[in-house]
Amino acid sequence: MSALRQRVTQLVRQTRLARPSGAGGARTYASSHGHHEAPHAVEESLGNGFYITLGTLVGSVFVYQISRPGENGELSTFHKWAQKLEDYGNEWERRNDLMAAALEQAARDKHLLYNAERSKHVELTYPEVFAHGSPFNVPAGHYPKLDKVVAHYQKQYEEEEVRKAKKLATAASSQ
Repeated sequence: MSALRQRVTQLVRQTRLARPSGAGGARTYASSHGHHEAPHAVEESLGNGFYITLGTLVGSVFVYQISRPGENGELSTFHKWAQKLEDYGNEWERRNDLMAAALEQAARDKHLLYNAERSKHVELTYPEVFAHGSPFNVPAGHYPKLDKVVAHYQKQYEEEEVRKAKKLATAASSQ
């Protein structure tokens, strides 16, 4: 019988919890002192929908204005912008073509210079070019004899001086 009692008390407890408490029904948390405060004012924003609608309206008016042709058959602002973009693209295309042509010409010139016949003759302007290097720790007889080279350049110098003197004399006599 004790099992039956336990079951009945459990059902009674469940029904008490399910019923609203108090004599008047649902419990309220309002003050019963008789004075009521006004509800707080809640300031709400206009919301995202309003701003999206407003932006769409302004944007459509703007697009309409720039797509209209101007007075006296002028092109629309939108068409002018499109032409500027096209001209900008054409300018870059022209620059790229010029750059490619310049690079191709430079490559041709490089191959021409690398494959051209070179002169084997080297004009020495001073005889010391053969004696470059450290003058210390050089064994005797390891410097070449430069007497013939020095004589050659002295003769060339003298011929050049004679030619300059004749040229100056001719210029002086013609004045």
